[in-house]
Amino acid sequence: MITNYNLFLDDIRIPTQVTWVDIPKDQHYSVVRNYQEFVDLITLQGLPKFVTYDHDLSDGHYGFVDLNYNEIPYDSYTEKTGYDCAKWLVDYCMKNGVKHPPYVVHSMNPVGKQNIISYVESYNKTV
Repeated sequence: MITNYNLFLDDIRIPTQVTWVDIPKDQHYSVVRNYQEFVDLITLQGLPKFVTYDHDLSDGHYGFVDLNYNEIPYDSYTEKTGYDCAKWLVDYCMKNGVKHPPYVVHSMNPVGKQNIISYVESYNKTV
């Protein structure tokens, strides 16, 4: 069941600050700052009609970046990322027999962004 709200996941920004990807600016967003808020909102309100993801949701997620990185050390993180949120939402969609809602990934982390997109798109192809 898709409900009538948009979900914005980011630890610091608000939707109007995201200018590098196209997200509807004339819409209201329910803003969540971390994995638990993400899970709690969807559990309470149901599937959003649109999701915008950030990947790095904690200061601890920013330290690994260098010019040659190809993988993210998820096992070393104590806080969950936007990728974890996407995996949780895919599982939620799978249990409910629906596609992941329309989404955009506004993360500035290119590897994290691609991880989220690949995971969601892989699931959506199977439904």
